[in-house]
Amino acid sequence: MDNSSQDSFLRLGNCVTYDSPHPLYSLALSSTPSRIQPHHQTVAVGSFIEDFNNRVDILSFDPETLSLKPNPSLSFEHPYPPTKLMFHPSSLRKSASDLLASSGDFLRLWEIRDTSIEPLSVLNNSKTSEFCAPLTSFDWNEVEPKRIGTSSIDNTCTIWDIEKGVVETQLIAHDKEVYDIAWGDARVFASVSADGSVRIFDLRDKEHSTIVYESPQPDTPLLRLAWNKQDLRYMATILMDSNKVVILDIRSPTMPVAELERHRACVNAIAWAPQSCSHICSVGDDAQALIWELPTVAGPNGIDPSLMCSAGSGINQLQWSAAQPDWIAIAFSNKMQFLKV
Repeated sequence: MDNSSQDSFLRLGNCVTYDSPHPLYSLALSSTPSRIQPHHQTVAVGSFIEDFNNRVDILSFDPETLSLKPNPSLSFEHPYPPTKLMFHPSSLRKSASDLLASSGDFLRLWEIRDTSIEPLSVLNNSKTSEFCAPLTSFDWNEVEPKRIGTSSIDNTCTIWDIEKGVVETQLIAHDKEVYDIAWGDARVFASVSADGSVRIFDLRDKEHSTIVYESPQPDTPLLRLAWNKQDLRYMATILMDSNKVVILDIRSPTMPVAELERHRACVNAIAWAPQSCSHICSVGDDAQALIWELPTVAGPNGIDPSLMCSAGSGINQLQWSAAQPDWIAIAFSNKMQFLKV
């Protein structure tokens, strides 16, 4: 967007901003509306302070009044910057509280009550308590929410049964650090790594994995992975220091079905639309959030985004709201912003 169109975009009332006292990185949106205020959505944002003491703030977003308000009684301290935050994914959960998971030194579960936050568990699979390999990311299984998979710099993926607080299985998934993990269904997950590969695992056959993509340049790390929940044939990944989003069809491994190359700097995060199998959003260091509609066949000149939104600086995080599918949330600098799409 040029400045004039960005101004008109902001004037439309389609942008709601929260200013944090800290730089922000991690970001999570509840998958269901708030129990107390049915039109509101609960949001969690994690600080990125290069220190042991970090914070997670809980916000409430009201799309009707376009307000985004922190709840100071629900803010809590977090050891190290959380590498990811995620709310319990199931709308079937009947509990009177929300569950939030975070990754960092360990996988942690937090119970968000009306006026307080209670730490529920710290899940550590390290054999020696004084050392743990930091977790880069995790994903909460939507089909079987008792299951969370974590990825780590020690080359492993660990599948936790969070109800029992035990490890279901741990796999040496890659030759180098594992940077992200995503569930496809109850027992199938995929991961990406510094070794440059996307691998798919099936918990019913732990001895084998399927490589569905490898970086064109050997050992170019793959940083993020997003599985299309509306059409499990498709997933997307991003490469380190690259302006490309690579779209994969797992039925035809190794060859991407599309490469989205309109960012002017490296891409940092990707998210499929929760209500459409053909839309994906990407954000990057060029301060752009681009929404793409994937055609059945890409033209010779590639694919142009169908919508562009500009931020004040490079965007490092992105979530597409399942509870409010007209809204995406981004984090950049010390700001968290909702954009109406």
